[in-house]
Amino acid sequence: MGSKYSHVFSPIRIRGVDFKNRIELAPPSLNLCSPDHLVTDAFVDLNRSIAYGGAAILSVGNVMVDISECKNEELQLDLSSDDCILPMSKFALMCEGFGAHASLEINHGGKDSQFSRTGKPAYAPSSYYSSWELQSAKQMGREPLKTIEMSVEKIHETVEKYGQAALRAKKAGMRMCMIHCGHANLISQFSSPLYNFRTDEYGGSLENRTRFTLEVLDRVRELCGEDFVIEARVSADEIKPGGMAYEETLKYIALIKDRIDILHVSAGIHGEFEYMKYWWQNYMMDREYNVHYAAAIKKEFPDLLINTVGSIMSIDRAEEIIASGKADFVSMCRPLLADPEMPRKYAEGREEDHRPCLRCQCCAGPEHRAITCAVNPFLGREREFPLGKVTKAGEKKRYAVVGGGPGGITAAQILCARGHDVTLYEKSGRLGGALYYAALPSFKQDMADYVKYLVRQAYKCGARILLNTEATRELLEKEKYDGVIVAIGADPLVPELPGIRLPHVHWAPEADAGEKPCGQRVVIVGAGAVGLEAAIDLKKAGKDVTVIEMLGSYASLQKSAHGGAAEFLALVEELKLDVRLNHKLLEVTPEAVLCENTATGEKLSIPADTVLLAMGVRARWAEADELRRACPETSSFLVGDCLYVGSNVSAATSGALSAAGYM
Repeated sequence: MGSKYSHVFSPIRIRGVDFKNRIELAPPSLNLCSPDHLVTDAFVDLNRSIAYGGAAILSVGNVMVDISECKNEELQLDLSSDDCILPMSKFALMCEGFGAHASLEINHGGKDSQFSRTGKPAYAPSSYYSSWELQSAKQMGREPLKTIEMSVEKIHETVEKYGQAALRAKKAGMRMCMIHCGHANLISQFSSPLYNFRTDEYGGSLENRTRFTLEVLDRVRELCGEDFVIEARVSADEIKPGGMAYEETLKYIALIKDRIDILHVSAGIHGEFEYMKYWWQNYMMDREYNVHYAAAIKKEFPDLLINTVGSIMSIDRAEEIIASGKADFVSMCRPLLADPEMPRKYAEGREEDHRPCLRCQCCAGPEHRAITCAVNPFLGREREFPLGKVTKAGEKKRYAVVGGGPGGITAAQILCARGHDVTLYEKSGRLGGALYYAALPSFKQDMADYVKYLVRQAYKCGARILLNTEATRELLEKEKYDGVIVAIGADPLVPELPGIRLPHVHWAPEADAGEKPCGQRVVIVGAGAVGLEAAIDLKKAGKDVTVIEMLGSYASLQKSAHGGAAEFLALVEELKLDVRLNHKLLEVTPEAVLCENTATGEKLSIPADTVLLAMGVRARWAEADELRRACPETSSFLVGDCLYVGSNVSAATSGALSAAGYM
């Protein structure tokens, strides 16, 4: 018997190519290639988890037609020579084994090709200073370089590179590819008036600006044949003033539609930093952010197969999108990285086991760091844990996990999956740890879904859970556990200042949760995400709120908001929140907060009947060190904030896997 998701799991054939369902992995930048930019076993293994999970198309992002002139990531795939074909065939064969299709997002970065990686100025339709280059040059302390305007001969050479790249994908066994015609990469730099200032046959009118796109698509079809599926990714609207707006994009689609099989509809541009969020939304932004563009385009071109993308978080939402005629395919990237098995779980009726994505941007990670996920500790570690599974332990043992936050729950899950006897101790009356507070604001739906998932899994995994039970070294030693995982988190930072222990001074999240009394006149100390979350909620509740921040900027917010700082600041402005930068807390009195303007030296008093602290947290090292001695020392581990204070759940879940995966 099939599932209730009949539309999303409906097969379709395009040019004789069978697609088992309508789910595509939207192209991530994996950076798992070899130093010479070829497919590796790690590359294939990560994708194997997603293929096993049930997606029909597995796209790989930002695959370059010639790495020597358009490299903009560390270990991205290069299609510039036949050397790529044999290693790439492993990817295609693996996908074929699961009834899925390997696909490549074939691209040229144009203006955003990085001098630091190629050693040469970037090629582009016209000559100008790109935003990316201006920032890069400033960081490197060098003079910026203008892009090189491509000659007609260079354009023809590049068209051939696209065609040969697609042909190499086909030779490796792929039956389709995605040509990247959006996000202000080279093809869309030609089509957009924002970047194309040419006066020849490749510039000026939309028809001329589209000429490069058409030549690329025609060459791909000529080389790859009629049995090859071409998906084209476009930005429905570049958003930035002066760029391609939706109405002009409709005309662009009319020009290219007969040359493509699937139109992949996104929005926004790359390399213009405030506009990147439109194709890579953060948790402060609406879900299904760009679906309305796909739906509108589907109405305009009902015979064109439309793929939609952008914060589509679950299979049931994908089902609604397709069933209602908004699109024919649904692409997801981060949700499938967070839970590669999501399609399989929904098809089998195990929806409650779906691990939600936080849209926290952790998967992008810092430079020189392999891809990771805040909620999926297996991502990027598929060689150690194939298909995201742990192996059964050779011997069943008894383990204690202390702390019911993300690290503790993940550790308990993994230990139980290994076949051990597990007891989880939580000193409060609920599970979730500090994430319980993080999920409270109305705009934190992603986090709220994840906390619900964690708690469900904790009670399903088979561990014995003891709430309202503080684990001590004596208690653990009495139980004679074989090993202990300590995940007790951190304590709020409380500065040693006059009046700081007065009864109306609380940790901000506790007041936001209604666990501590909150008067009418509230001063919040700290303008990071925690402080502003509380300030926004309390302001909406009608409180008089003032936020003081010692720094002269929102640097704390930029660090803690995971890409959502701009949305936080928009809410601050919309609510007319009183945020005072350069204000250092000096003293708390029963009626006020005394602080100093660090820019002017002026001291002032702000009336307050409630003072809320949001100044960060401190690892509970003393308590953790005591607990880790309650078992043989080589079998005790610290996980999460009690080891190193982090800013999201990634360290906790990854640490839990490291600790529990081999116990």
